[in-house]
Amino acid sequence: MKTKRPVNLDIGSIKLPITSYVSILHRASGVVLFFAVALLLCAFDASLESKQSFDSLKQSLGSPIAQFFIWASLAALAYHFVAGIRHLIMDFGFGEDSFESGRNSAWLVVAVAAILILSITGWVFLW
Repeated sequence: MKTKRPVNLDIGSIKLPITSYVSILHRASGVVLFFAVALLLCAFDASLESKQSFDSLKQSLGSPIAQFFIWASLAALAYHFVAGIRHLIMDFGFGEDSFESGRNSAWLVVAVAAILILSITGWVFLW
C-alpha cells in the first residue's frame, strides 16, 4: 500500500490561512477568559469582605503584575467579542459564500481587535 502521507509533519512549517489563526485565537481567548473570570470573582469576593481587604486589594491592583493581568483579561475579552460577532454574522449566512469573504472578515476581526487592544493598553497603562 503506497500512500503519499508525510513522514515527519512539522507543525511549525505549515502555512495556515488567516481564518485558522483567527479561529485558534478565538478559542485561546475563551480559555483565558474562563480563568480570568475565576480570578476576578475571587478578587470581587475579597473586596466585599471588609474595608481592610478592599483597601488591600485596591493597593495590590496598582502593581505592574496586576495591571498586566487586567490588560490581558480585557484584551482577551475584546478579541473574543469581535471574533464572536464575526461568528454570529456567519451563522446568519453572511460571508460564507467564498474563501475571500471569510479571509476578509478574518482580517477585519484582526484590525478591529488590534484597535480595541491598543485603546485598552492606553487605558490600563497610561491613565
